[in-house]
Amino acid sequence: MSEKKLYFPYSEYLKKIYGEKVYKLPVNIPVTCPNRVNGGRGCTFCAEAGTGFEALSPAVPVREQLRQTREKIEKKYNAHKFIAYFQNYTNTFLPLEDFSAYVEEAAVERDIVEIDISTRPDCVSGEYLEVLDRLRAKRGTGICLELGLQTVNYHTLKRMNRGHSLAEFIDAVLQTKAYGFQVCAHVILNYPGDGMEDAVETARILSALRVDMVKIHSLYIAKNTVLCEAYENGTISLCSKEEYMDRLIAFLCWLSPDIAVERLFGRVPERDAVFCNWGTSWWKLRDEAENEMRKRDAWQGKYFHYLGGAALKK
Repeated sequence: MSEKKLYFPYSEYLKKIYGEKVYKLPVNIPVTCPNRVNGGRGCTFCAEAGTGFEALSPAVPVREQLRQTREKIEKKYNAHKFIAYFQNYTNTFLPLEDFSAYVEEAAVERDIVEIDISTRPDCVSGEYLEVLDRLRAKRGTGICLELGLQTVNYHTLKRMNRGHSLAEFIDAVLQTKAYGFQVCAHVILNYPGDGMEDAVETARILSALRVDMVKIHSLYIAKNTVLCEAYENGTISLCSKEEYMDRLIAFLCWLSPDIAVERLFGRVPERDAVFCNWGTSWWKLRDEAENEMRKRDAWQGKYFHYLGGAALKK
């Protein structure tokens, strides 16, 4: 008898769409974030370099970035299909003409089957979606928007200095899905102040909105951030690894089984953080989480029976 699938992996999701394994190539362009203009320091967890730790300099042309990274991935994995992942900061915060030029440049590069755009929920508008829609029609390229939600707890969003609430995320998902694009939501399950109920409710909201993917992050604390200062001053406390495992497993159990899971833990180079994953590698934690799910007889979607008039079914 085959083992029950614990969760729906992103790699399997991509294989269903493109027929084989697909690899992401990070792209870094000269863009910032609304939270960083006029002297702002950004979200409390965001470092000066943003999240593009693995990306090349934005001074390198987009096609050259893709070629350099693809060359390494091709040799290592014998890969044939790729996603151009505009990863860092808020990519739709660029002027519309510049944004259009960058995504068009990526789409014409060899073996790019999809364009992924990382952005904030409050920076999604019809004008930018129209640019992506025209690109899809012209090139046949898949489109995915990666939206930073982090949590559905609006009190926590305020403490994060996100600059938006849950409403903007819902609006961005509805706009994006109206074009038939994929949506990936980024969430942090252990930000200070959040608890188990927030993790579960985040899974429920994402399921109700029918997002396509979720990227789950365990909180890391990057150097030279507002959060780093609070951590070093002892004004915040972080949950234990065991508590995070409880939240992660609960999140998956309440999450729709149709939503692909891209990752379970955050990743950052050791040199850039004062705290990350309780001093354990992400892949060891992943194995530990999967083993714990087997012990608890837990799987993605185990409790997914709350939509579609659940009270009428009782």
